Amino acid sequence: MKLDKIYLRKIKEDYLKFVKKQERFGDSFKDKLGQLNTFYLPISKKIYKKFIKKKKTIIVGLSGGQGSGKTTISFILKNILMTKYNLNVVSFSIDDFYKTLKERKKMSKMTHKLFLTRGVPGTHDILLLSKTLKKLTSDKFKFLKIPRFDKSIDDRLPKKKWIKIKKMPNIVILEGWCVGASAQTKKNILKPLNELEKKYDKKLEWRKKVNSELKTNYAKIFRLIDILIFLKIPNFKYVFKWRLLQEKKLKRISKGKKTMNKFQIKNFIMFYERITKQMIKDLTHKANIVLRLGNNHKIIKKTFN
Repeated sequence: MKLDKIYLRKIKEDYLKFVKKQERFGDSFKDKLGQLNTFYLPISKKIYKKFIKKKKTIIVGLSGGQGSGKTTISFILKNILMTKYNLNVVSFSIDDFYKTLKERKKMSKMTHKLFLTRGVPGTHDILLLSKTLKKLTSDKFKFLKIPRFDKSIDDRLPKKKWIKIKKMPNIVILEGWCVGASAQTKKNILKPLNELEKKYDKKLEWRKKVNSELKTNYAKIFRLIDILIFLKIPNFKYVFKWRLLQEKKLKRISKGKKTMNKFQIKNFIMFYERITKQMIKDLTHKANIVLRLGNNHKIIKKTFN
């Protein structure tokens, strides 16, 4: 009991330092701890119980719209699971498995020009992701490297800069905006949803390919997930609002690296709009844990399905 209190104190200290550094939750000390006690600790406990029940490495999927706070929440959960439950946790983003710029250029010529822009299903190296997840959860685990993608150069980093994993993890956290997404019906993809689809995908080639990838290759990946956590944004307009905040922050710390302006962000999120809206409908009921976000970016409600 005494040891548990020491762990909890350490978790609180680390958590408060982290949210302050991230400029998140600009409210009172009491409210900050309220987020920890009401949401992060119970979720971590649920993940721990799942691990104990399965008695082997489990995969936690963490999804939500752009700028919803996936990376931050992933870090907090990882810290709690490592500190309180003494688990070995590996976390990374599906974004790190984007195809290289060279591969996407080839895809844009061979399949559809919109695939030059990273983001949608079809622009990830699903074979590499599948192999990585299987190696991370294998009883015969061996040293491996996880790729890293640099969005400022829109390309994958060289292998010498990849993340080295030397020990078999108990928990793997896979975060990403489309994690857990399902394919739409053929009827639902017929009507263009925005100017991007209307102007550049008149023959539905891009939409059909994206939907086909979700139905086949991505579905196989998402079936490996043991617990899916979904960050439910208030509505799609907050993707633009929060992504804009994200870019402003990146600009301050990126030391001259390439960032997007308002116009570029507005065009960029059109690529994500269709699937994001569908995920809000689907995962509100299908995800194992749903965290509803308020207008101020804070979690206001959790639901265990």
